[in-house]
Amino acid sequence: MTGLLAHPITRFLARRLAYSAVVLLGVLIVSFALVHLVSGDPVRIALGTRYTPQAYEALRSASGLDRPIVGQFFGYLGSALTGDLGVSFRNGDPVTEILLERLPATVSLAGVGIVIALLIAIPAGIWSALHEGRLSDAIVRVGSQFGVSIPDFWMGILLIALFSSTLHWLPTSGYRPLVEDPIGWLRHLVLPAVTIGLVAGAIMTRYVRSAVLEVAAMGYVRTARSKGLSPRVITLRHTVRNALIPVLTITGIQLATILSGVIVVEVVFAWPGLGRLVYNAVAARDYAVIQGTVLLIAALFLLINLIVDVLYAVVDPRIRLS
Repeated sequence: MTGLLAHPITRFLARRLAYSAVVLLGVLIVSFALVHLVSGDPVRIALGTRYTPQAYEALRSASGLDRPIVGQFFGYLGSALTGDLGVSFRNGDPVTEILLERLPATVSLAGVGIVIALLIAIPAGIWSALHEGRLSDAIVRVGSQFGVSIPDFWMGILLIALFSSTLHWLPTSGYRPLVEDPIGWLRHLVLPAVTIGLVAGAIMTRYVRSAVLEVAAMGYVRTARSKGLSPRVITLRHTVRNALIPVLTITGIQLATILSGVIVVEVVFAWPGLGRLVYNAVAARDYAVIQGTVLLIAALFLLINLIVDVLYAVVDPRIRLS
C-alpha cells in the first residue's frame, strides 16, 4: 500500500481528487446561495392551479423549505454525498434519475460537436500558419473571425432555414435515442452538432494557428530546416506535435464549455439535454434540479481538466505528472 501511494500517478490523482472535492464543495455553496436568492416561490409555482393552503404547507414541509437555510444546506450536502440530489418540484421525480436521463443527449451532442470543431480547426489552423501572410491565410482568419462573431443561436436558425425549411433534408428539432433509432438520432443530431462545431471550430482555429506559428519560430525548428529535413517531416514531427499542448488546452476548455453552455442551442433545436433542463428548471424555480445540474456540470468540467492534464504527459514526455 505504501509503495502504491508513493507512485507519482497515484499521488497526482490523490491531489486532484482532493482539489476536485474542495471545488465541488465551493460550487455547491455558491449555487445553493444563489438559487435561494432568486425571487419567486418554487412551491407556489409547482402547485400552480392546484394550490391550496394545505397542499402548499405539505409540499413545503416535504421539500424541507420550512427549515432554516443553514439546515437546508447541510441536509442537502449529506444527501448529495450518498448520491441523493433530491426530487423535482415539478414532477416529483428524483433529480439523479432526471440527470442520468438527460446526460446522454448532452454528451452525444458535445462529443460530435467537438469532433466537428477539431476537423475544422486543426487543418485550417495549420494551413493558415504554414501560409502566413498569403491569401489563404487571410481567408482562414476572416472565416474564423466570422465564426467567432456570429451568435450560436443565429447560426442554428440559419441552418434550420436552409436545410430544414428550404431543402427539407433534415428535421428542424427533436431527438431520437441512439440505441432505439440510430438513423433518426443522426438526422436530428446533425444541425445542432454542426452549429456547435462551427462556432467552436472558429475559436479553436485561431488558437491552432497561433500555437503553430509560435512553435515554428523556435530554434529547434530552424535547426531542423538547416539540416535539410523535408517540410513534411518538420511540420509533423517538430511543429505540430509540439503545438499540441496549447491545442489540448483549448480543446478541453471548449469541450467543457459545450457541456455546460449549450443552453441556447438545445432550446433552439428542442434538444432534451442538460442545457434545456436548466432553462426549464430556472423558469420553474426548481431548486433541486438547478443545484443538481450545476453540480454535475462542475464534476464534468473537473473530469475533463484531469483528462487533459494526463494527456499532456502522453503528448510531451518532458511533462511529468509528479
